[in-house]
Amino acid sequence: MRNKLSGFAVPYVIWMALFVVIPILIMVVYAFTTAEFEGTLENFSEMGIYASVFFRSFRLAFIATLVCLLIGYPVSYWMAREGPAFQRVAMALIMLPMWMNFLLRTYSWMSILENNGLLNQFFGRFGLHFQMIGTPGAVVLGMVYNYLPFMILPIYSVIVKLDHSLLEAARDLGANSAGVFRKVILPLSLPGVLSGVTMVFVPSVSTFAISRLLGGGTQMMLGDLIEQQFLGGAYNPHLGAAISMVMMIVVVVCMVVMNHFGEGEEQAVML
Repeated sequence: MRNKLSGFAVPYVIWMALFVVIPILIMVVYAFTTAEFEGTLENFSEMGIYASVFFRSFRLAFIATLVCLLIGYPVSYWMAREGPAFQRVAMALIMLPMWMNFLLRTYSWMSILENNGLLNQFFGRFGLHFQMIGTPGAVVLGMVYNYLPFMILPIYSVIVKLDHSLLEAARDLGANSAGVFRKVILPLSLPGVLSGVTMVFVPSVSTFAISRLLGGGTQMMLGDLIEQQFLGGAYNPHLGAAISMVMMIVVVVCMVVMNHFGEGEEQAVML
């Protein structure tokens, strides 16, 4: 029986090798070689001139993730406390925008935020005009809009499955609503929070379409920089591979730290 189960895993192993392991190995080779494929570390030393792009990418990704968390957790908690009919309707409304193409959703925000867009036309009636397109705020708004469902869904799925007997026991022991939330619901929902943070932060820090369209070309992020090395006029796939490798390592380290923090919180709750 065990051999049969192992046989079913063969296609998955082949798929992972072709589309995950081999591309990563190619990236590592390019990162540590020159155009003549000679060993070098110059690709990493050249990244110093793009320190501002790294800082901007992680700063905006952190802000977008924090905003998604501040919005997503209350929404998830509210949904979990309502009845099944309301939860189904709310879930459909949250998932509905995701049925549309990612670029189409971003283009729609361009028409809303541009200088003659819908918002400025509305504010113009009151003699007001705002420069929204091409700002960091527009990029953060685009990331929050596109990635907010990835924060809501994992948190909601954890909260809705909480054992209600634990909440009743906490109330029987004298805890008020705030105490039940702080000492029971919040710690037990931490795995969903960490999953949501990871699912929002990782695509946010590597985005390129949102920053290019809503940033107006002035808010370059790591995704734009990598794309520029492979498709732009400054063609340098070796430098692009080095940037991708560093970004991947930083993201993996952040995920390991968050997961370790989550495990510590879960153990504290069990004790």
